[in-house]
Amino acid sequence: MTASVHARDVYFVDGARTPFLRDAGKQGPFSASDLAVAAGRSLLSRLPLKPTDLDEVILGCAMPSPDEANIGRIVALRLNCGHRVPGWSVMRNCASAMQALDSAAKDIALGRADLVLAGGTEAMSRAPLLYNDAAVSWFRNSARARNSGDKIKSFGKIPVAAFMNPVISLLRGLRDSTVDLDMGQTCEIISHRFGIARKAMDEFAVQSHSRLGNAFEAGRMEEVVPVYAPDGTVFTEDTGLRRDSSVEKLAKLRPVFDRQAGIVTAGNSSQITDGAAVLLMASADAVERYRLPVLGRLVDTQWSGLDPAQMGLGPAYSSAPLMTRHHLGVDDIDIFEINEAFAGQVLACLAAWRDDDFCRDELGLDAALGAVDPARINVDGGAISIGHPVGASGARIVLHALNALKHGGGSRAIATLCIGGGQGGAMLLERGE
Repeated sequence: MTASVHARDVYFVDGARTPFLRDAGKQGPFSASDLAVAAGRSLLSRLPLKPTDLDEVILGCAMPSPDEANIGRIVALRLNCGHRVPGWSVMRNCASAMQALDSAAKDIALGRADLVLAGGTEAMSRAPLLYNDAAVSWFRNSARARNSGDKIKSFGKIPVAAFMNPVISLLRGLRDSTVDLDMGQTCEIISHRFGIARKAMDEFAVQSHSRLGNAFEAGRMEEVVPVYAPDGTVFTEDTGLRRDSSVEKLAKLRPVFDRQAGIVTAGNSSQITDGAAVLLMASADAVERYRLPVLGRLVDTQWSGLDPAQMGLGPAYSSAPLMTRHHLGVDDIDIFEINEAFAGQVLACLAAWRDDDFCRDELGLDAALGAVDPARINVDGGAISIGHPVGASGARIVLHALNALKHGGGSRAIATLCIGGGQGGAMLLERGE
């Protein structure tokens, strides 16, 4: 059973994220560490402390480049935290950044740290291409050649077909090998299970774009800091935002994952994206010592497992125990940030909470949790419009949930997401003073 009582309170001081940059069909201008450094440098520069004051840096990343194996340590050094501040990395697929926050919270709660920079980063456009087994075998055999003659002979045995068929790590990462399904196919399964219609998905996607556009125009996206590409291009907004999105336009798109009977399209799915999001987390002692602001408090965290073929229901499984443990109903939560891996996935989770049988049989509740007011869900858009850089999204939804509480005057939020492999993660948050 997950413990719900921390030895010490854990606070979120502040946070920042880069614009999320949609994959434009070519390698993006930033590596994953570039993005994390940009977010971290902007955040630390506005706080009354030095990078060397940090106790550790923890970052989530699902597909680091070969030069970024322990990206947490690399970013700590690039942020001038000094040699003595340790940095480490975590990987829990789509929840990697939330795992980083949870890991930081445990260290603070146990008294092992007072100040931790935590979050996640991902450059999905730079996900490596890998050699398949046949090509790897050729390289090994060639490396064992004893002389130049044998080396030359090995070149006559090059498996051309193997070299022309690399392993695309991005696509492998978005597929669950245990059930042999793409993430989009799992969305098809749960959408049909709960009777989610294609039109409802497209309407939800349009709403995501509309809400994000409104948030930028109203100045509510101060968490987004500009990034500067080597060619001088400045990015200040999420590049996947389509202010002209409409149900009519989305209706013209063909299904991607089930071309015969599917309803999940590129338009009602999250985008392949590059981006980073980080938060400074602190103990009460550190807040007082450095006279830090408090954006919010971490109340509790829940991780849950479920059938990988229905992994999109992860938020339904992980959020319910949080509410039960703290004697809360859906109406007690002012803000829900549910990562929009797919429109159908979010809608299926909401339908599951309204379903008596699901809540009894799957969640162990006496009755349905009930309907959530749509005005409280992803109030400023979500991953369909923003993008879903896998290693960063868990931190983004926590950061924005806290900022949404600040702007909206609410007191309590849940940030939750589904996780490839059949898991769910959720954090219960309280607004800061």
